[in-house]
Amino acid sequence: MVHLRKYPFLILLLIYLGIQVESDASDHRYSEGDIVPFYANKIGPISNSWEIYAYYELPYCSQVTDDVKEKKLNLGEMLNGDHLVSTPYKLEFLVDKDFEVLCNKTLSKTDVSKFRRAIEKDYYMQLYYDDLPMWAFIGIKLNKGDLNERIKKGYSLSKHFDFHVFYNKDRVIEVNLQVAMDSLADITEDKEVDVSFTYSVKWTMTQKSFDRRMEKYIGSAFLPHHMSIHHHSVTFSSVILLILIISLLTFYLLVLRKDISKNSVDVEEDQVISNQEEIGWKNVHGDVFRFPQHKSLFAAALGAGTQLLILIIAILALGLLGFFKPYIRGVLWNALIIVYAVTSLVSGYTSGSFYCQLEGTNWMKNIILTGGLYLGPLFLTFTFLDIVAIFYGSTTALPPRAIVMLSLSWIFIASPLLLLGGIIGKTRMSEFQSPCKTAKIPREVPTLRWYKDVLPQMVLAGILPYSVINIQLYYIFESVWGHRIYILYSIISIVFFLLLIMTALVSVALTYFQLAVEDHQWWWRSFLSGGSTGLYIYVYCIYYSFKRSEMNGFMQISFYFGYMACVCFGIFLLLGSVGFRASLLFVRYLYAAIKCD
Repeated sequence: MVHLRKYPFLILLLIYLGIQVESDASDHRYSEGDIVPFYANKIGPISNSWEIYAYYELPYCSQVTDDVKEKKLNLGEMLNGDHLVSTPYKLEFLVDKDFEVLCNKTLSKTDVSKFRRAIEKDYYMQLYYDDLPMWAFIGIKLNKGDLNERIKKGYSLSKHFDFHVFYNKDRVIEVNLQVAMDSLADITEDKEVDVSFTYSVKWTMTQKSFDRRMEKYIGSAFLPHHMSIHHHSVTFSSVILLILIISLLTFYLLVLRKDISKNSVDVEEDQVISNQEEIGWKNVHGDVFRFPQHKSLFAAALGAGTQLLILIIAILALGLLGFFKPYIRGVLWNALIIVYAVTSLVSGYTSGSFYCQLEGTNWMKNIILTGGLYLGPLFLTFTFLDIVAIFYGSTTALPPRAIVMLSLSWIFIASPLLLLGGIIGKTRMSEFQSPCKTAKIPREVPTLRWYKDVLPQMVLAGILPYSVINIQLYYIFESVWGHRIYILYSIISIVFFLLLIMTALVSVALTYFQLAVEDHQWWWRSFLSGGSTGLYIYVYCIYYSFKRSEMNGFMQISFYFGYMACVCFGIFLLLGSVGFRASLLFVRYLYAAIKCD
């Protein structure tokens, strides 16, 4: 495990994010009888991971004074929908308890109806004891037979919890929560019910070290974990990439290299002219570097895609260094926000410099377009979904403090860096490097068959890159939209690296075939082909929703398809910029190797 003290810059970054890192030796140490922090976090249906509500939305026992204290959360925790509140549970360090009464409560008809509805929808609760998460279902559904042997549903509320706590010297190592099946309250009928909520605590010594106390949660939650599947995924992706590389090298050695040698500078002019008719890509040398239409939008897409590429690489690097421990709530969200804000400098520089290279004149408009190209749709989606969450009363609705923090990070960090990047890109811009002169009159693009059009080419371009990540997508979706904890940053880094290489190679191959039929409008085509994998991922989103998950309800479905549309659009921009960059390098190499003039 990487120690934070070795990386001072990252320490400052994490402190700024408000991340509470358990690196201090004095943390989580208790003496006998000390009160150990105990919080209730959230409740919600097990099938809908983002439909979550505050713990006291259900009429559980609160503090004797009804003074429920909320734990102060950082921005990442608020974005994650966390809502930690105090409870009357008292689990003093090393103090055993047996059927301790939490409270005696008379549940009204309304209270019974709330609990019954929660049990019907398979609600669970999440508790935290010394920052260790626990889960338990609100109750259970039963099928009961009456005198006429008819089956009817019964609902039983869990009213007794058994806490089994393991400790090592003065530290809590593990806590297990079990529901006593012989202590349930029947709430099937719509009437008042007297319930005595109780709990028991048992302490047991263990030799397990404090540093290893979160191992039980890694890769678990509610689903099994198989490392062999991930290894097979990497092997399969590597084999596909190797086959593609061998195919392209073979094509280069047998076809392309021979074509280039025929049109090299050393060949006599009459021989070049005689070969032009049989080599289509040579005939468009006067138009291949003609700037694309909508150059401001193209430069903005390239800048936004490059920023997202740097963002993902930075997040994966932090994950490999061990900063995203599963028990540090909100750490990933915090990192995403601050890294995105900082990398706005990259977005502004890339877009501004490339726009000026394309002889653009209104660079300020281009910078504004760059800043809003991805953040605009994301903001609109977030606003709509936040309204939905407020309507449902969910804790996923951001509190005003979180909205203010996000706004300040955008106003004082992201926007100035975006503008600064644009200014640097404009002032330090170099001329566009073109090995061939561009003709004054554009060459007419010949009529092509339907399967060589943009959409068919995008469909073809996305197949191989998508096949690289197909297996890993399931586990990522189970982590984001389910209850699995994904910590295999080494695997996902390898797969992401293979995805970038595959996207680049496919884009290069399709660009060559496009030029071979004398279609010189390859700029946008290479970007769209590279980004087409994002469309495949969204198609997988639809498949996952209906075939692999049990998500239901308007709130969960709207969150799922809304945010996944933003994610897939980001992937489209990211891979599109990779596809264009690779194609640009290839086209420059191709036409620099022949006699153009």
